[in-house]
Amino acid sequence: MNLQQFRFVRETIRRDFNLTEAARSLFTSQPGVSKAILEFEDELGVQIFERHGKRIKGLTKPGAAVAQVVERIMREIENLKKVSDEFAQRDEGSLVIACTHTQARYVLPKIIPAFRQQFPKVHLSLAEGSPPQLAQMVLHEQADLAIATESLALTPGLETLPCYTWEHTVVVRPEHPLAALARKKGFALTLEDVARYPVVTYDRAFSGRRSVDRAFEEKGLRPDIVLEAIDADVIKTYVDVGLGIGIIAGVAYEPLRDTNLVSIPAGHLFGLQTTRIALKSGVFLRDYVYTLIAMLTPELSERQVRELVENKQEK
Repeated sequence: MNLQQFRFVRETIRRDFNLTEAARSLFTSQPGVSKAILEFEDELGVQIFERHGKRIKGLTKPGAAVAQVVERIMREIENLKKVSDEFAQRDEGSLVIACTHTQARYVLPKIIPAFRQQFPKVHLSLAEGSPPQLAQMVLHEQADLAIATESLALTPGLETLPCYTWEHTVVVRPEHPLAALARKKGFALTLEDVARYPVVTYDRAFSGRRSVDRAFEEKGLRPDIVLEAIDADVIKTYVDVGLGIGIIAGVAYEPLRDTNLVSIPAGHLFGLQTTRIALKSGVFLRDYVYTLIAMLTPELSERQVRELVENKQEK
């Protein structure tokens, strides 16, 4: 057995059993991958993959068990590399943050400059996507951590920490009837108020959209959602051109910039949302990753973050 065989088996599984794609991602030939896998199966004495002719269709029962061991071995090898880097080049390296547009646009700009000042030799990358895509990036170690509101806590293989809480807000043009009502003392927005107008809001995978849908369903209301988008900037743009009223994350409303819009608090309608940080279970983290997490969770010290993550990974 050798590491190359382990690498080929893992990548074949990750590429949905497509040997051509696995070979391409590993910068080798498809026949080479196929031969290495067959030799590995011969050495083990069990068939790892189910086949239909020359095509691999899935994992056999023993193959599923082998795949788990291979994944563990490869993860520990990668951990060894990270341990080496941590002590050889303590303040150097790379950090890939998987995040939604909301985090990239409104949250991380408040954090990254301070992080860069402390770790100027760490190369940062942002990988944007939907929450399910972010979870897969971390699971496949294409990203070191993910930040999102949905999906992360429900994904097997990830450990998550609460990052911050936020509430939705409704945004309208200043001349909109709801803006006039909002200026009245004691006014509290209702779901019925919102349902009277066309709505522009997030796609179903983003920024607490499930909570929005659930609130209307529980009231027996069906809002007229005329446009769904994956980021608040698009939503605000279409509210500004008169398409409807917007429901966005409160962190995405900036009074100094969004002077063409009025924000009406809606947390009492859609509840408190929690954005979480996700890490792959069992993965060694460089010190600067703990520092970034502590910056994102200001109520926790770096020592507390480290204890929480390590306790989760031991369970």
